[in-house]
Amino acid sequence: MNGNGSGNRNQVDEAARSVYRYMMHSKPAQWGGHEWTDWAMNADRWDWNAGVGVIAAAEFAEKTGDEVILREIEAWVQRNIGQSEAILVINSIAPFAVFPLLHRLTGRSFYADKAGEVARWLIDEAPRTKNGAFEHTVTEKASFSEQIWADTIFMAVLFLARTARMKGDGRIALEALRQVRLHLEALQDEETGLLFHGWDCEAGNWMSGARWNRANAWIAVGVPMIVAETEALCGDDALLADVKRRYARLAEALVGRQGADGLWPTVLDRPGFYAETSGSAGIACGLYKAARMGLVPEALSAHADRAVPAVLAAIGPDGAVGGVSGGTPVLASVEAYGEVPIFPTLYGQGLTLLLLAEVSAGAGEGK
Repeated sequence: MNGNGSGNRNQVDEAARSVYRYMMHSKPAQWGGHEWTDWAMNADRWDWNAGVGVIAAAEFAEKTGDEVILREIEAWVQRNIGQSEAILVINSIAPFAVFPLLHRLTGRSFYADKAGEVARWLIDEAPRTKNGAFEHTVTEKASFSEQIWADTIFMAVLFLARTARMKGDGRIALEALRQVRLHLEALQDEETGLLFHGWDCEAGNWMSGARWNRANAWIAVGVPMIVAETEALCGDDALLADVKRRYARLAEALVGRQGADGLWPTVLDRPGFYAETSGSAGIACGLYKAARMGLVPEALSAHADRAVPAVLAAIGPDGAVGGVSGGTPVLASVEAYGEVPIFPTLYGQGLTLLLLAEVSAGAGEGK
């Protein structure tokens, strides 16, 4: 946070560690009494929810040099990797995004070999929509045929980009950026610059037409991470320029929808809907990353500065992040998004940790 010195840096670091501890070490008795507690907070599942948390934990550990957390991430992988053999879908790709880092740190060929195997499946076999975008597939018994979701960028394309860099593979990098462009083309509202949650290629519409907070967050934070991994490898300047142009338009649209409290409403063009913490953290983190990389003007990081105190205020004494909406498929109406219940989740902890990692490492102080 600009100009606030080491005292606030220490506060952010302590908050980040509290968020991490609740995410990885809390017990069921701490998760609340609602019916989704196990789905929301049981970290020992190979799926997107835990995957977001592990991705964030790895980034925090790498930025701070925390070897204890890195060892815990490797132990998590070893404990849960067997589950990954049961089903391979977009949402189950997310945890694999830490494999390039683990390969670099440990030198174990297993991580590189497995990442290469999953990347080949994603490029050559994963279901695609008629326009070539990855169809959003899930571990649950549900089908979203011909649907493009913003979530896919963070859950699968980030993994693809990191694997491209690990292998120095331009083909993989090019596919990752093509997927980003396909998703932006399908989801970006030309009128507002914001993103819709999903697009149905068969019906030719945005379904409920919700400009959902967290959908925008997955892309706001995911695209800078993907560009950082693929920019030097893709070999297509026009593609890269188009991705950057569309992303800059999104960022400008997002800052115009920020609430007076520093957070963003759960549906971005419905300011009367509740403020949602996890998506707000993802958007703010994306703004910091994008400003640091020159994808957006540095001035936009001031909007991330405004979000940080509000996100910190949502963290409870035990490290649980409040104000996080539950798991949200593309819903039947815009109004339904305003009725999604709120409770702590692994992805809520993860998106918050990603933001705090960025601030703790100095991105929020212009360094």
